[in-house]
Amino acid sequence: VTSLGIRQTEGGTATSIEEAMGIALKLGFPLVVRPSYVLGGRAMEIVHNEAELLEYMKFATQVSHNHPVLLDRYLAGKEVEVDCIADGERVVIPGIMQHIERAGVHSGDSMAVFPTYSLTRGELDTIVDYTRRLALALGVRGLMNVQYVVVDGEVYVLEVNPRASSTVPFLSKVTGVPMVDLATRVMLDEKLRDLGYTDGVIPPPAFYTVKAPVFSFEKLGQVDVSLGPEMKSTGEVLGLGLTLEEALYKALLASVGSVPEKGALLATLADKDKEEGIPLVAELARLGFDVYATRGTAAALRAAGIPVQEVAKIGEGHPTVLDLVHEGRVDLVVNTPTRGKIPARSGFQLRRAATELKIPCLTALDTFRALVQVVKEKRGQQAISLREYLEIGGIDDSRQTEQEAGTFPGRGWHV
Repeated sequence: VTSLGIRQTEGGTATSIEEAMGIALKLGFPLVVRPSYVLGGRAMEIVHNEAELLEYMKFATQVSHNHPVLLDRYLAGKEVEVDCIADGERVVIPGIMQHIERAGVHSGDSMAVFPTYSLTRGELDTIVDYTRRLALALGVRGLMNVQYVVVDGEVYVLEVNPRASSTVPFLSKVTGVPMVDLATRVMLDEKLRDLGYTDGVIPPPAFYTVKAPVFSFEKLGQVDVSLGPEMKSTGEVLGLGLTLEEALYKALLASVGSVPEKGALLATLADKDKEEGIPLVAELARLGFDVYATRGTAAALRAAGIPVQEVAKIGEGHPTVLDLVHEGRVDLVVNTPTRGKIPARSGFQLRRAATELKIPCLTALDTFRALVQVVKEKRGQQAISLREYLEIGGIDDSRQTEQEAGTFPGRGWHV
C-alpha cells in the first residue's frame, strides 16, 4: 500500500504489554486492537485510554512472540466497501457500498447502502483508483473486497481481502452482475474484455438498496447486543426503495421486526454520545414520542428543553429501566454502552431484556439516526415488487450470460 502511494491507517504489532504501551504512546488513542490471524473481528476492540488497553492486553488476549497483537489508529469516519473482479488487465467494479454505521462496527454488522449516499465525486474517484491499483498490484484473478474509511475528504484503506466477501450475493442481485460466475471464468483464464465488460465502475441503478444485518441475540443469553468490531450477526436482509428512506424503512422492518412511528422512547446515552444523540432524541420528541431517560441523559435533555420522564438504573431506585421494559411501556430503546460487556451492569441487562421482549434496541448512534430519518420522512408509499425494481434499473434478472449482465443502461453517480 505504501509503495502505491495509498493512504492507510497507522499501526504497529506488539508481542508484549510494554510494546503495546509504546505503540499507543506513539499513535495516540483511540486504537483498534486485535489478535493477529483472526476472522470475523474475534476479540477485536476499540480502546480509548491506557487503562482500557492494559485491561485488554492482560485479560482479553494471549500475547507473545507467537501470538502478536495488532494495534491501529482508529478513525471514526465513513466506512465504504467495494467488491470487484480483476483479470490482471481490467478491474470491473459492480458497486460501491457506504455503511450507515461509521468505522468501528464490523462490516458484517453494519447496514450497507448501494449506491453511496453522501460521498463526493472526488472521494468516489479516489476509491475507484485505489481499488484498481490494488487489484492490479496484487495480481488478483477473480474477486477482491476492499474496505475504506473516509475522513475529512481523505480516503484510507482499512483492509484488502483478495477473496469473495459476504456482500457478493447482495451486489450480484441488485446489479444483475453474476459476480461468482464471472470470477470463476476469470480464474479459468478467460478475460473480462472477451466477456463483454469494460474497465471501471458499472453505473448504478436508479433505486437504493440497503443490506441490513440480522442477529440471533434472543437465543444467546450471555451475549451483549451492542455493536462493535467483533462480528455478531447471523444473517442479513435486503431493502429496496426509490428513495434512501424507503429502502432503509424496509431493511429496518425486516431486520429489527418493527419501526415504531409513535409511542415511547427509552434513552440512556454514554457521556461521549450525548452531544450527538440529544438532537436525535429531540427530533423523536418533536414527532410525538414520549421520552424516558436515565439520570444523566435526562439532565442533558432537560437542559436542551426537551420534556422527559426520569427513570432509574437498576439498583438505583424505582421505576427502573427494566420495569418500563417488562411492563411494556416503551416501544424503542436507545442505549449507547460505555464498556458494557459485564452482565451485571444496568446497560447490559437493559439491552438483553429489550431484545428478549422483541423491543427494538439500538446501540449505535448512526443506526438511531437512520431510524429517526425514516420515521421523519416515511410517507406510506405503495410498495412495488423486486421484479419492478429490477426493471426500473434496467436489470434483466433472468439473463444467463455475462455479456448480457454487463450491458444495462446506467443512470450516473448517486452521491
